[in-house]
Amino acid sequence: MNVAKKIIQGGISVVLWVIILLSALFAFTTLASRDNSSVATIGGVAPLVVKSDSMKPTFSAGDLIIIKKCNKDNLKVGDIVTFHTIIENEYALNTHRIAEIDEINGVRSYTTKGDNNVVSDVRFISDGDIVGQYVFSLPKFGKVMDFLSGSVGFLLIIVLPMVLFLIYQVYHLVMVSMRLKRAMAVENAEQKGKEDNKQVEEAMAEAERVRLEAEAALAEAKRLKEEAQAQMAASQQSSSTEGTVAEEKLDSEPSETTSDESEEAEENEESSESEENE
Repeated sequence: MNVAKKIIQGGISVVLWVIILLSALFAFTTLASRDNSSVATIGGVAPLVVKSDSMKPTFSAGDLIIIKKCNKDNLKVGDIVTFHTIIENEYALNTHRIAEIDEINGVRSYTTKGDNNVVSDVRFISDGDIVGQYVFSLPKFGKVMDFLSGSVGFLLIIVLPMVLFLIYQVYHLVMVSMRLKRAMAVENAEQKGKEDNKQVEEAMAEAERVRLEAEAALAEAKRLKEEAQAQMAASQQSSSTEGTVAEEKLDSEPSETTSDESEEAEENEESSESEENE
């Protein structure tokens, strides 16, 4: 889907650029063909619209001819040239064939004639009048250029493509801006996710640290409890041993007293017997 969308967008861009280039070429052609005082050229080449049938059948009114700059010294009889002249008291460009070349004191003059004309042109021309040499013609294309050079043609070929191109560029800019915003949003989300993951990892690490400390504290408490129990057991054992010794002492003291009393009783009996015998 994305590939097809990119192909369509690329095709639209190419078409619009072709229209723009054609519009520029049209504007250039219109300026070159309508200005009789000068000829606009691209790389020495210029298009001109034929206005009469004076050169018929080579080219006719309504055709578009292409001329190019040339070296005047190489011109010869039979060549077709475009030159400045005066037609019906107006300064104009004309394209006729060279019928004759005269040279006086190194200065050349040319007699021209239309292929469809009976007589040659009245006015002679010089090297300075020649604009360029005829190359080829496009039949009836000049009429198209004349139509397009009007207000309707200008609207269709210049204004409309420019408007379409502007609309497309604005649309393209908006789409690029939207994609950029989405990309930034995704990047921010990813960054936030990374930060959240980092915070979670830090929290887990802190929890693990607390757990380990708690386990260590529990182990220490257990150890202290065991030591206390051991001390208590030892203390109880010591108390028990001391109590046993004390009881043994108490048991031995009455026995001695009884023995003494027995001895005294025996002595008293012996004494009594002795007195009786006496």
